[in-house]
Amino acid sequence: MGGRLTRVFRTFNLESRARREISKEKPTPAPRHPTSRLDELAGGGRYPETDHFIKTSKIVHYLSTVLVKDGGGEHLPCKQEEKRLTKLGNLGDLDIQKVPKGKISIVEALTLLNNHKLHPQIWTAEKIAVEYSLELKEVNSLLEFFIPFAVQEFPKETKKAIKPT
Repeated sequence: MGGRLTRVFRTFNLESRARREISKEKPTPAPRHPTSRLDELAGGGRYPETDHFIKTSKIVHYLSTVLVKDGGGEHLPCKQEEKRLTKLGNLGDLDIQKVPKGKISIVEALTLLNNHKLHPQIWTAEKIAVEYSLELKEVNSLLEFFIPFAVQEFPKETKKAIKPT
């Protein structure tokens, strides 16, 4: 019932309202910004002096008074990190050639984890830290929490094994 009533009000006198809108000369344009009017009056070639340009000229003046001198051989610390050559894997050209100090590539991570797993007396955390330029704390965390994949074979079904029902 409510839908019918709203539809009646919405379509009431629809044709005459549409004709009135169409017959209007031209819709009234939105008001223009004051600087646009000034630009049109000036001929469009020059911008009027405004606060923005005055502030900009002051800033340019202040910047021109700044003088930067060389520190006489003292260099700022370089943001480029030191890199070390990696122990290359089997991929040849696809292997990463240089790694930042303190980081290792995936191939190196898997290699050092496998070496530690096979020979823990030889490949200790201290030796790995020195070999790969890592911190001892990070190497200990890596050896403790990161475990490479290992294939485990379970014995075939025996008489003692529980059989699915």
